[in-house]
Parts: sequence; structure tokens; C-alpha cells
Amino acid sequence: MKLLLIEDEKELALSIQKYLTDKDFVCEWVYNKKDAIEKISIYDYDCILLDLMLPDGNGFDILKELKHQNKAEGIIIISAKETLETRIEGLENGADDYLTKPFHLSELLVRIQALIRRKNFNGNNIVVFNEISIDILSKTVKVNNKPIDITKKEIDLLLYLIGNENRVLSKSAIAEHLSGDMADMLDNHDFVYAHIKNLKKKLNDAGSGDYIKSVYGLGYKWKNE
Repeated sequence: MKLLLIEDEKELALSIQKYLTDKDFVCEWVYNKKDAIEKISIYDYDCILLDLMLPDGNGFDILKELKHQNKAEGIIIISAKETLETRIEGLENGADDYLTKPFHLSELLVRIQALIRRKNFNGNNIVVFNEISIDILSKTVKVNNKPIDITKKEIDLLLYLIGNENRVLSKSAIAEHLSGDMADMLDNHDFVYAHIKNLKKKLNDAGSGDYIKSVYGLGYKWKNE
């Protein structure tokens, strides 16, 4: 899962970024409004963590820009401002949740997971597609009720494909989802092919249907047989 952290307190931002990276999220960090708007204009994210007080503006401007661009990211405001008016303004302008500083990182994690479940999987911890079941919290996968040996990157890829059923996903979109803006620094996206190949083999070996379809010249699509 790919996150964008917009936070100008460096120590807090690095702490959040390390914690979420250790929990297998791809977490990009920017500290000002200008870079944040540039990021959201280029990339898509599963969740955005947004501080309201930034050196060159405020988070409400970013919320308005997200709405203007018709972006569908889940948004959690993280702010030291805890007035009722600020909370209401944030939620009215498109935020999905509001977390007041200081907070425990474990609570932030739970709120991120809950938001992604609501946005992508109708609030379920267990995602089921025919004979495949994925436990989002424990990061385990079963095929026909039997667990399979699968990496966390492959689980992330599997969720991304299922969450975009019948939609063609380009190699670059998959690369960005798995690696964030680091994907722009890679000479090619051969690692996407490798992940797709490995995931497909593991699912097929376990008795799953052949749902991952290659779309020539475009990318890949998850399609029910």
C-alpha cells in the first residue's frame, strides 16, 4: 500500500515514515504545500496523511486541490489544532478522519488500515475472490482454505489487482504502487514482470484460477474466468 505523508515537523515525519515502512507500507514524505500538490498531481495513493500547518500554506488548500482533481485517496488529517471548528472544516472539505497530535503510531496505523479497508474493500479485514482469501491484517493468503507461501510485496500486488478488477493496469502504475516515486529512478520495470510471474505461478500451483491476464502493449488485468 502506498501512502503520502505531508508533514513539516522533520523528527515526527521521519518517525512516522520509519514506522509505516517497517509495517510494509511505501511511505513518501513531503514537507510543504508546493511539493505535496506536485506529488498528488502525478501519483495516486491509497492514503494521504495531511498536516494542516505547512510553511508555504495550509492543508485545507491541499484538500481543495484533491477535490478539484477528483482524486479518490483516503485522507487522514494529523494536526495539533483540535478545535471542533477545525475538525468540521477538515471533514467538510473531504478528509475521512482526523487525528490530533500527539498520537500513538499504533493508533495511526489502525486508522490507516481501517480507512483503506473502507475505501477499497467495503470495510472487510478478509478479502475473498472465489477460492482466494486474503487476510489484510495478518498479511496471509489462502487458496481453497490452504495457506500459500507468498511475500508481502506479492500480497500488496494481489490486493492491488483485485481492487482494480477488470481494469487494465500499466507496468508503470504497478511499479509506482509497489515502489512509490522510486519507480521513476529505475531504468525499466522488469521487476513488475518478475512479481507478476511469481504471483501467478504461486496461485496456479495452489489450484487457483488463472485471473491475471496480460494485455499486450498495455499491462495487466485481473479478470474473473
